[in-house]
Amino acid sequence: MLGRIGGRRQRGMRGFTLVEMLVVLTLLALLASVAMPLNDLVKRRAKETELKQALTSIRGAIDAYRAATADGQIEVAVNKSGYPPDLRVLVEGATDQREADGKKIYFLRKLPADPMCDCPGKSAEETWQTRSYASSPDSFSSGDDVYDVRSSNKKEGINGIPYNEW
Repeated sequence: MLGRIGGRRQRGMRGFTLVEMLVVLTLLALLASVAMPLNDLVKRRAKETELKQALTSIRGAIDAYRAATADGQIEVAVNKSGYPPDLRVLVEGATDQREADGKKIYFLRKLPADPMCDCPGKSAEETWQTRSYASSPDSFSSGDDVYDVRSSNKKEGINGIPYNEW
């Protein structure tokens, strides 16, 4: 005979009680509530790492362009700073004045977009704020060239410093 006899289970019947199931579900919900903020932190930290790498590569390319102008590889007008006129030049390249066949010097394969910019539809160049060589140290304003670049996001990073000050 299967089932209960006098309120007791037979040996062949196994399973969990409702209380056991509720305890397990409560523990799973508790673990999930602890893991969710950690997941957000991990995603934010990954975006911040991507921002640091993008800034490093763009700033390195700007410095390499400036070194090439100082070296005479790239022609620059007398009244110009020697920094790139815009970020596109770093990808599109500049004509090498030392080569007779007009080869170009390239500084970036692809311009990375600002990972902190929540601006769909903008090109990678439009996601960054640029600073001109002629701008004062206190103001970050664009001009005839690109001396520095920063994120357009003003939110505070994990380290407490706003992204547009990195």
